[in-house]
Amino acid sequence: VQLQASGGGLVQPGGSLRLSCHASGFEFDEFVIGWFRQAPGKAREFVGCIRWSSMSTYFADSVKGRFTISRDGARNTRYLQMNSLTPEDTAVYYCAFGASFSSRSQDYKYWGEGTQVTVSS
Repeated sequence: VQLQASGGGLVQPGGSLRLSCHASGFEFDEFVIGWFRQAPGKAREFVGCIRWSSMSTYFADSVKGRFTISRDGARNTRYLQMNSLTPEDTAVYYCAFGASFSSRSQDYKYWGEGTQVTVSS
């Protein structure tokens, strides 16, 4: 399984950004894509996750109501839409592939390289 996250960049506070996670190399539908982030000097933090087939989602309280995960266009891509961004959202964002609908990083077996999101004026 290969994952590729993209779409990071610099955005002003209050702005929006959409990250993409393209997954390949799998042949089954019952799995979960998770999004995590890691800010400098901090532990990796769960952001949200989505079941690949049912599109059920689950978000951390810190982003609930601001972030969504969706499918749009290419079948093997999931998007993390981030709205009302604050400087506290600045981090490297990772997408990950796992079998469990979980917020624990250890439940995700495959990880993509991260993409940097910087929220600053």
